[in-house]
Amino acid sequence: METNDLHIALPPSKSLSNRWLILNHLLGGRFLLRNLSDSDDTVLMQTLLGQLKRGHTHVFNCGNAGTVARFMLAVLAITPGQWTLDGDERLRQRPMAPLIDALRSMGCHIQCLGEEGHLPLLITGFTPQHKMAEVDPTNSSQFASAMLLIGPILPLGLTLTLTDRASSRPYINMTLHVLSQAGIHTSVSANQRVYRVDPYMPTGSDIQTSQPSRKSGRSTQIIIERDWSSASYFYAAAALFPHCRLRMQGLSLSSSCQGDKVVAEIFERLGVVTHEVHSPYRRNMHSITIEGKGDYDESFEYNFIDCPDLMPTVLVTCAALGIRARLKGVKNLRIKESDRIMALTEELGKMGCHIAHTATEVRLNPSTLVMPSQPIEVHNDHRIAMAFGILSLRYPDLQIQNPESVNKSFPLFWQQLSQLKKIATKA
Repeated sequence: METNDLHIALPPSKSLSNRWLILNHLLGGRFLLRNLSDSDDTVLMQTLLGQLKRGHTHVFNCGNAGTVARFMLAVLAITPGQWTLDGDERLRQRPMAPLIDALRSMGCHIQCLGEEGHLPLLITGFTPQHKMAEVDPTNSSQFASAMLLIGPILPLGLTLTLTDRASSRPYINMTLHVLSQAGIHTSVSANQRVYRVDPYMPTGSDIQTSQPSRKSGRSTQIIIERDWSSASYFYAAAALFPHCRLRMQGLSLSSSCQGDKVVAEIFERLGVVTHEVHSPYRRNMHSITIEGKGDYDESFEYNFIDCPDLMPTVLVTCAALGIRARLKGVKNLRIKESDRIMALTEELGKMGCHIAHTATEVRLNPSTLVMPSQPIEVHNDHRIAMAFGILSLRYPDLQIQNPESVNKSFPLFWQQLSQLKKIATKA
């Protein structure tokens, strides 16, 4: 169907891809995974799991990939053998203690070779005989997701108690969705603090897929959704350049399990309207169109505790629109690929933006951005690079250092962004 929309090709979700890769490894490759992310993180996950399966190495380096490190720690802890898990200097600084403690409580043997609670780790893997564990999810929901993913192959399953309110809770829900699609029974208490995962006992009728699927031999096909987090950058572009209409195929507000689909709700307050489009020819083909209307409030407030990856994009958009903003629930952004609060403060400061921050919130005063005299340093952080990449549409001479950092989640970001330059030049 031909339209006048500008089509943006989003990458598959790396969060879903990495969960399916872990689960498929643990369940012996029962699933045929289609539309996997080609991001650096997912390629690394595939590489490390392949090395583990083939037994070619006992040393696993996760670079700066926090998800990969946390998921691999859980897998190695229940895989017989002796393993070393490490990463780069930034990953060595990022917290691992809650997951280490949870696995140790089940009898797993994990030794910190440097600072306690951090990489590098020496792991002696074995199959725990306990089913009860608890984990502190305040620093990262990935600790809970890592535990839930190994639950199906524990002899008694897993009962996991969260000791506090989880950050990024929709990502735990995503993990439960993946387990359910794989035919694994899970349950959660009313207060979302106690999660139960049954041992995996496959039957033909247990396999459920919300995406189109077909049998290929004994494998069930799983098609990975497109990535809502990556869509946020094009929402920002729509907010900054009203009356351009963008279409992003493979996204659905109604059926997606991704928490970051809340980006549509957030950007509605910044003047962007979203419509879901259903193909008249293919029942399961979804897409959305977005269009900036140019009207928005002079102040913006939002709590990002459940969607922290969206915060850099929203902050940069608010700065470019010259509106006042109060962004809450941002504590965990200090322990991501970079200290994102400091990175955003420093780099937007180069453009004349005034930001104040506390441990839990960021306040933005209305500013008129100017072309910086220095390049934008992305602090080796893909989300900082892509957020400022949108500003390059307004400031064509803006220099962004280390642009290849986007490969961590969206390798074709710059190519997709180039499509918008013709719109920017007309604005």
